[in-house]
Amino acid sequence: MTRLTRFSVKPLSTMTRHLADVAAGRAEADLVIRGARVLSTYSERILADREVFVSGGRIAAVKPAGAHAGGAKAAYDARGGIVAPGLVDPHIHIESSMVTACAYAEAALLNGTTTIFCDSHEIGNVMDVAGVEAMLEDARQAPLSIFLTVPSTVPATSPDMETAGGDLTPDKIATLFDKWPEAVALGEKMDFVPVATSDERSHAIIRAALERGRPVSGHVYGREFVAAYAAAGVTDTHEAIDREIANDLLEAGVWIFLRGGPPTTPWHSLPEAIKAITELGASHKRVALCTDDRDADDLMIFGMDWVAREAVKAGMTREQAWSMGSLHGATRFGQEGEIGGMGGGRRADLVLLDDDLKPVNTWYGGELVVENGRITPLLDAALSDRWQYPRAAYQTVRLPKEVGLTPALPTGKVTVNAIRTELPGITAGHAKVTLEPANDWQTHFERHGLCFVAVVERHGKSAGNVAHGLLKDFNLKRGAVASSVGHDSHNIIVAGTNENDMQVALRAIEAVQGGVCVVADGEVRAMVELPIAGLLSDKRVTEVAAEMQALKEEWQAAGCAIPYMGFNLIPLSVIPEIRITDKGLVLVPQMEIAPLFEAA
Repeated sequence: MTRLTRFSVKPLSTMTRHLADVAAGRAEADLVIRGARVLSTYSERILADREVFVSGGRIAAVKPAGAHAGGAKAAYDARGGIVAPGLVDPHIHIESSMVTACAYAEAALLNGTTTIFCDSHEIGNVMDVAGVEAMLEDARQAPLSIFLTVPSTVPATSPDMETAGGDLTPDKIATLFDKWPEAVALGEKMDFVPVATSDERSHAIIRAALERGRPVSGHVYGREFVAAYAAAGVTDTHEAIDREIANDLLEAGVWIFLRGGPPTTPWHSLPEAIKAITELGASHKRVALCTDDRDADDLMIFGMDWVAREAVKAGMTREQAWSMGSLHGATRFGQEGEIGGMGGGRRADLVLLDDDLKPVNTWYGGELVVENGRITPLLDAALSDRWQYPRAAYQTVRLPKEVGLTPALPTGKVTVNAIRTELPGITAGHAKVTLEPANDWQTHFERHGLCFVAVVERHGKSAGNVAHGLLKDFNLKRGAVASSVGHDSHNIIVAGTNENDMQVALRAIEAVQGGVCVVADGEVRAMVELPIAGLLSDKRVTEVAAEMQALKEEWQAAGCAIPYMGFNLIPLSVIPEIRITDKGLVLVPQMEIAPLFEAA
């Protein structure tokens, strides 16, 4: 059962008579918000001079000023501001924020987001079912409505391609659906090539969801895969990167989640994908907004409200953009009778906005949790009472005593299969670089724009697997950078200019049981400690955001050409063209292991 808190809202089935009495003026409301303009996500209009009546954490009525005969125990003057339903984020990964679900709630509510649908495949890749269930317990205590889209692709590829800590089989996924009412859909099916080529396991996982009436979320690159992917039962995706594939997906019956993110990261495909609407004339009725991935720093700045404003910049009206950020995501997951709008009986998850769609206040279940852009004492108390992860979650980095992180210097002429990093950092090019004989690696680095990269298995599942590679155009000028958030199996990825600094970075992460760090001259210059599953901090989001700001400054000073979140994707062996896992260099989509060196 869901843990009862100050923010618990009773089921509508138990409140219908009372809400009808309040709406009809026969009973007193708990709260009336007066002097408001109301943004209707149903009619996509802003209605002037309205009053919103709330009782038992739910909306009883929205009426023109003075039209309601009943009273209220408390009143709030909106002073002409816009009252809108709280935002609904249909696709996010809490782990990317580097904080727990309880801590995530603070940033979400400040940004006007009151409901999220999260895919916990990161912690699933580390801790299997135990990790997913730990995050669900965390989510139940959080002052935020959190639903789960059950991780569908753990590990992301076959065991021949990488080593993960978890293995979510079709039977395990079915059990999660049956045990947890918050499990409302199947999470992004990242292995789109096996899905399109009718892989047995991939389709057994889809079947576990469809047999239970749960929708299936997707993740696909390449227009050539759309037809087979849709035919396999996938009905949404957040990976529409341009107008053409967005258009193909909409015509195939697939919902589009327009992903908005900081423009310097890989998570800002909205400006191109939205052109399916603004240029090709598609309707926005099956289009929602989402954030996908945010670190703690970016989460505070680039929330769902920011994505809605980006949709306005791209050509949508304010009313359309807010509807795409609230009602549409709720509708996709069958929750429109509960959230995403301000009809009678819906949860009183409300946001007071200025004319630029910037949140001023947030009410969650009728309780004021953010006022004038600051959290209230009520919310602060709830955020201080966070759920504690089990001890096993703090012991997930297991490394061998000795591991070499750099390849031997070739003695003759060779061709290197190098990974070429490209902004914003989602795709990685396959560069074949010819190396003439040299006396040291530094000569090769200067001639060809290379540096070392290694992935080390950290789950204790192998005899210390380590794969060596070379990055091209990563532009690392000194030292090393490392992360235990190497997607999607979350092994440790280390890049560097020399073995010593790479070793310092690796052991620094081991010492704190997970994190992201920058090292120079044998010294850790910046570190964000992530002791929970090597993915999450146990601090408040504001503290982790400050640590992230310091890390980003050092990351930039080291010369790294792509943001650290793009760096974390270098081991993600489902995105073209070449990746590196603990098993070696992986060619995508062929799913073949390639050698580092070939005869020239």
